[in-house]
Amino acid sequence: MAKSGIGDRAGEVFAALAAAGQATRPQLAVACGLSKPTVSLVMAELEAAALAERSGSSSGATGRTAAVYRLGPRAGYVLAVDRGSTQVALRATTLGGDLLDEDQTSRPASAGAMVQAVLRRGNARGPLRAVVVAVSDVVSPPGRGEPATMARISGAVAALGLPGGAPVHTENNVNCAAIAELAEGAGRDHDSFVFLQVGVAIGAGVVLGRRLVRGVNGAAGEVARLAYPWADDRPPVRDALEARLGSRTLLRRARGRWPGRPDPAPRTAAALFALAEKGDAVALEIVAEHAEAVGNLAASICAVVDPGLVVLGGGVGRNKLLLPGVVATVDRLSWPAEVVVSELGARATVLGAAHLAREQGIRAVLGEGAANRR
Repeated sequence: MAKSGIGDRAGEVFAALAAAGQATRPQLAVACGLSKPTVSLVMAELEAAALAERSGSSSGATGRTAAVYRLGPRAGYVLAVDRGSTQVALRATTLGGDLLDEDQTSRPASAGAMVQAVLRRGNARGPLRAVVVAVSDVVSPPGRGEPATMARISGAVAALGLPGGAPVHTENNVNCAAIAELAEGAGRDHDSFVFLQVGVAIGAGVVLGRRLVRGVNGAAGEVARLAYPWADDRPPVRDALEARLGSRTLLRRARGRWPGRPDPAPRTAAALFALAEKGDAVALEIVAEHAEAVGNLAASICAVVDPGLVVLGGGVGRNKLLLPGVVATVDRLSWPAEVVVSELGARATVLGAAHLAREQGIRAVLGEGAANRR
């Protein structure tokens, strides 16, 4: 950025241009509530700082043409990483959301090399403005995190081999998925909803009033900590609900029903659901039981949050065979709530991380401008 920085109005227009991807000066004037002459001066300022550039022109109804602007080379780019335990996915975009690069690997140990390759290609697009890494742990505010959790997060980020000084932010993976559903998935037309992830682990991303709820400890939606079982003869155990609903226990129950059958018990949840889809009676029975258990959890969340919409995701949760049983259980036990399967599938987490990275990248540009003015 030019050392003179950019003014407050220029920052406002820059943010509007980033949100739109590309726009004319009249469109930016409407978006920011500024006069057209003011926007013309601002765009000249942004062009001088290489934060915006002309990308063409458009013709209006009167036949007059208007210059179309997009972000310039100094706006830079951002990187989003879904750092899962068994897979790593990444996505590099401009601050305007244009995809520059994406990749994934099922070998987390090789994630560092994959990240380095993407960064080398991205450097041609200007400065790296922000990195958001989605992790499977609770991301707590400063001073509140558990030491062991903080160490795991630090280790996961360090393994990516990001350059020193890179502006890195972390967020819980389920929260990232909820943000993606809000921006471009099943929650885009809803003010409130819950994204319920069911897979090896369970978790929920809670959106109320179109804002993600994180909680005092950053642990809002950590439904694994719900007291379970809640019965007179069995005391609750920490994380017992996750053990009950996780895919490992699902497969263990399947193996317990398989003795005496000529075919081997399914080794993965996908294999179990494939058998159920073919009409296997035992597989169908197990899936129906699991759907009811997931429905019990969804109904419990609705009892507290009353979101009106529950979006099912995760390796198990997004299987459509699970949906009817969850819907029936929620209808029977809870307030009215629509239950749908995620439209974004396995990409939800990295897409949400990319949305967060863009927000952080825009703040970085505006913060740099403010610093240059001091």
